[in-house]
Amino acid sequence: MLLINVLDTSLPFTNPVLKFLIILIIILLAPILLNKLRIPHILGLILAGAVIGPNGFNLLLRDSSIILSGTAGLLYIMFLAGLEIDLNDFKKNRFKSLLFGLYTFSIPMVFGILVGVYVLKFSILTSVLLASMFASHTLIAYPILGKFGVAKNRAVNIVVGGTMITDTLALLVLAIIVGMTKGTTNFEFWMQLFISVIVFGFIVLHVFPIVGRWFLKRYQDAISQYIFVLVMLFLGAFLAEIAGIEAIIGALLSGFALNRLIPSSSPLMNRIEFVGNAIFIPFFLIGVGMLLDFRAFFTDMETILVAVAMSVAVTLAKFIAAWSTQKTFKFSADERHLIFGLSIAHAAVTLATVTVGYNIIIGETATGEPIRLLGESILNGTIIMILITCTISTFVVQKGARNLSLFQSTAKDKDDYVHEEKIVIAVNNVETVEELINLSTILKSKENKNSLFALHVLKNNSMDANIETRAIKILDKALHIASATDNHLNKLLRYDLNIMNGILNVAKEQKATDLILGLHIKSQISESFLGNLTDGILSKCNATSFIYKSLQPISTIKRHIIIMPNNVENEIGFPFWLLKVWNIAYNTGAKLLFYGTEQTIKVIENVHAEHPIDADFITFNSWKNTKALSSNIRIDDNLIFILTRKDEPSYQKNIKNISIYLNRYLTSNSFILVCPFMETNTKSMLEFNNPSLLEPLEKLDELGKTIAGVFRKK
Repeated sequence: MLLINVLDTSLPFTNPVLKFLIILIIILLAPILLNKLRIPHILGLILAGAVIGPNGFNLLLRDSSIILSGTAGLLYIMFLAGLEIDLNDFKKNRFKSLLFGLYTFSIPMVFGILVGVYVLKFSILTSVLLASMFASHTLIAYPILGKFGVAKNRAVNIVVGGTMITDTLALLVLAIIVGMTKGTTNFEFWMQLFISVIVFGFIVLHVFPIVGRWFLKRYQDAISQYIFVLVMLFLGAFLAEIAGIEAIIGALLSGFALNRLIPSSSPLMNRIEFVGNAIFIPFFLIGVGMLLDFRAFFTDMETILVAVAMSVAVTLAKFIAAWSTQKTFKFSADERHLIFGLSIAHAAVTLATVTVGYNIIIGETATGEPIRLLGESILNGTIIMILITCTISTFVVQKGARNLSLFQSTAKDKDDYVHEEKIVIAVNNVETVEELINLSTILKSKENKNSLFALHVLKNNSMDANIETRAIKILDKALHIASATDNHLNKLLRYDLNIMNGILNVAKEQKATDLILGLHIKSQISESFLGNLTDGILSKCNATSFIYKSLQPISTIKRHIIIMPNNVENEIGFPFWLLKVWNIAYNTGAKLLFYGTEQTIKVIENVHAEHPIDADFITFNSWKNTKALSSNIRIDDNLIFILTRKDEPSYQKNIKNISIYLNRYLTSNSFILVCPFMETNTKSMLEFNNPSLLEPLEKLDELGKTIAGVFRKK
């Protein structure tokens, strides 16, 4: 009897284990089966939801568990969009986002009102609410972008920014319509809405980053950090609802707020993306599919008319908005595909609007039947429109993303030689491993995921088995941390008479482009240590070297202050370390403050003109004034000192005073000492104007090409 109860096959299934198993099987098989048919898996999950849902084979009900998981998935999509957006590009393109937001709101609004009044014969109030559903959109195809590596494309940044604008305006229209039906759109209504939105925006955009930085600085446990991120996501969504706007706006703004604290190359970001794409987002897509009722096409002609009119109108309106954006900013056709594909999908705000409108009773028929603001035909037609727009969205975005990805790959393949970036990380202390790996993933260029080498050097006379076991554990920890960032790390265990010689020899053998060394949190920089460092690494190593002392996670750093000696721009190592410093801003969103001479600043400003980041440039003529910098240094700043060597244009006698300065004035700040590499038998770019020395930089990526070009012109 017990076995019969467990194997109850009556429909819909109610056994929670069986329900979860069915959903997991769908999530597993949908991408595998549909990839062979070239159907986007996102569309497959929606269709699967329709098949197993109450309007299909009725295997599962769209109950509270599906709704809860689906809501989490929807908020997750919006949160990821805010978290992954390139803030530097967003600032650069904020006016473009504003214009696109106005395009994609106003054009569908006009189409919606005209279709509602003249085609479907609705009232003005119903037509305006219908038009607001046309104007909004959901970034349902956003996960596709990560698969093709184009999530940072300028068109995507513009769409994400525009989404916040158009969805907010659409929800504002909904609030006004609801207020008008209830007769509450007075001065008090407007003031309450205005004040609540301002307070909500201030809390999320200003308080959330402070709380996030405080937590991430003090708690390094991976599980605690991930749960904290979820708390901030849903707290932002809840605060948005309290303010009178939709939760998805809160989720999107929460992503913006935490963007700088969670670098795209960090283990935490990898966990966020993995869990969202594996569980939460598929639940949302399956839940959307469960709303679909294909029978409406065969049972109600009014539903068919409404569905066709809505689908045609919204598709045409969103395409015109995307086409207008493309022509205004001279984007490519594939970028237009991304704009159109991302902005045509309707789900979140559309569902919220049609649900609210359906529940508003504005009168009764002669037989006592309620007259709804949005009737049954609009409700069913909206569900069909959601399926059609999501289908178009997934196909168009996949096409545009694939073409852009192929174009990027083809552009790289045109070069006969591709520069191989290799970063050797000396991991000799278990307490510094994590931050050294994090620094390396932030310094590296994103395209190369196989460029990291973790090195542990043992002295030849260290024959103790326990010491070797400890070394292997350190390397395994480095491998584990790198794997969490989706990067492959090569482990190197080396025996040598001297640890520093072992590091330098391995760097030469591996032809390392960069070398990263760590200082323990309790270590101090002595003058003798600094002398050995400059005499050793600066004179014997051809890799750009970074000596890092971390007092807090690098992702929580607000500003990186780069202090450069006079004439540093005249050395061949200059463009190579500048590229790495630029990557810090790209990968963390932190602000850079460059202190240097007028000539040095001018060169860097030329790079900034082509690849803008959040940076300030301050004229600084002598290292004798480093003490004066102390008053401008804040607790969350990181100092980056560019070291020099004798007989070089940038050499400063005061370099020996850095040890005193660091130990006396910077005991509470992280810092990085940068040793620029020096090509053998080459002293300066001015003396040996050898163009081939910059070829590895030019072949690396667009940023490297720009920096090399600026350096040549100099």
